[in-house]
Amino acid sequence: MFVLPLALFTVLLSLSHAQQVGSLEKEVHPKLQWSKCTTPGDPSSCQTINGEITLDSNFRWLHRANGFTDCFNGMKWSNYSGGCNSTRDCTDNCALEGVDFTYSQRWNQNIYGLKMTNSSMSMRLVTKIDFGTQIGSKFYLLEDRHNYQMFTLLGNELSFDVDLSTVGCGVNAALRFVAMDQDGGLRRYPGNKAGAEYGTGYCDSKCTRTERFVGGEASYDGWKQVNESDWGSPYQGESRACCPEMAVWNSNAHSYQISSHLCPKNEYVACKDRSCDYYIPYSDDEDRLPRCDRLGCGYNPFQMGNRDFYGKGKILDTSKNFTVVTRFEEDRVNQFFLQDGKKIEAPKPKWDELKDTTNGISQDMCTKRADGFGESDFWNKNQGWKGHLELMKTPMVLAMSIDDDDFEWNLFLDSVWPPDREHEKEVAPGVWRGDCPWQDNEPNYVHNNVPYSTVVWSNLRFGPIGSTIKV
Repeated sequence: MFVLPLALFTVLLSLSHAQQVGSLEKEVHPKLQWSKCTTPGDPSSCQTINGEITLDSNFRWLHRANGFTDCFNGMKWSNYSGGCNSTRDCTDNCALEGVDFTYSQRWNQNIYGLKMTNSSMSMRLVTKIDFGTQIGSKFYLLEDRHNYQMFTLLGNELSFDVDLSTVGCGVNAALRFVAMDQDGGLRRYPGNKAGAEYGTGYCDSKCTRTERFVGGEASYDGWKQVNESDWGSPYQGESRACCPEMAVWNSNAHSYQISSHLCPKNEYVACKDRSCDYYIPYSDDEDRLPRCDRLGCGYNPFQMGNRDFYGKGKILDTSKNFTVVTRFEEDRVNQFFLQDGKKIEAPKPKWDELKDTTNGISQDMCTKRADGFGESDFWNKNQGWKGHLELMKTPMVLAMSIDDDDFEWNLFLDSVWPPDREHEKEVAPGVWRGDCPWQDNEPNYVHNNVPYSTVVWSNLRFGPIGSTIKV
């Protein structure tokens, strides 16, 4: 009788219990040109990189590896007609399918609302397809087929052009740096056989519970509606994916925000329920704290009291294209804009509570913000500015997305938050974040009234401060 060596048996066993990759459609990534710059004061030093992007795994077709049966349908796991019925079953037998974007664009079937042109990418919120409706999308910039492009921010700047003229209330067109694994978790988690090529390994400072796979394992356990009495309520599981992020640009045509979000570790962390919380000894908060600071330290000019700075027909006019320049300096994160040949500085806060602070993210502003706005100060409890600088030294992945928000309706961005304080919005610092009526941010209302919302990102440039643009 032939007996497998123990080491080989162990390898084969681990391979048999892993998330699979589909074979029904070849994975062909969309092309995106961007520029890597090297010399401060000399934008001509920028070199064109012929890069690629990949679609996030949560937006892909997930089916039985040996056929066409859905493992996930709509917002929930499917055990109908042989889908999958447990964490082990879904992990072992469900496959992420590839997407051939050259085929879809050649036949004008942009099922993810994506259109590419050299250094430009256009992302639409709602896209009608043959068998339903695709809502939102998220893409990552790749270094090569199997690895995300990594960016270290401190001492560098990012410039890009953006068109938000059609992006309505309740929609968030976002560009963020996220502390994901470069290979999408391929090495760390044996259960992940797809990796960055298929857009795996997303995490965020909310410790997201909506990822179908966390740490290479299906998030089947505890997957249920947040409010089971409401048929339209979103679904989430017990597994969470946590990591810090630098949200360079959360936006629509009405409002924008830049924010830093910290965690105890500058890396991907998979956890469940209470293990996602942590306790700080001798802190002034004796309760367990969230692992990550989901609120972050952020700057939104409208929230800071500058009602006439950003929007259609305002100082920075969102009815037209403009350039965003973000500089990641030692003492602050500074943002300014270029439009119609003019440099436009973001305004300083008007509230007395933030008097004399900067027009971006700084230690002074982040120290005063929580108290001035009556918010929990999780940012400073996560090492504050020291932790922020460590994050800026950590290589991160660039994510670009457009989406609505089933949980909090993106009210943090463009409306009143929390909505039960609407009567205070004119006088309470930090409550009013944008001019959108909070009722208009409800996802179904968004889908029906601003489905055409489309963001266009273009001319992405990265390099040392002063190298990407001539002012």
